[in-house]
Amino acid sequence: MKTIEIYTSPLCGFCHAAKRLLNAKGVAFAEIDVLQQPERRQEMMNRANGRHTVPQIFVGDVHVGGYDDLSALENSGKLDPLLAS
Repeated sequence: MKTIEIYTSPLCGFCHAAKRLLNAKGVAFAEIDVLQQPERRQEMMNRANGRHTVPQIFVGDVHVGGYDDLSALENSGKLDPLLAS
């Protein structure tokens, strides 16, 4: 299984929703809290092609995007294959 990383902030409802979805899938992920580690925000923006909002989700080398993008992958049946590949 690929490494999953999610950049978050504790007050972000979309971050909590993304983590709930990933937890429901039973996949482990590394959470990077950009509020606790503000120096990581620039890293996130570089990896996410300038996107500055959280969450930003990465599955291996693939930038999924935010919660809406993650949810769209789930609804279209494309999330499981991405997680498993």
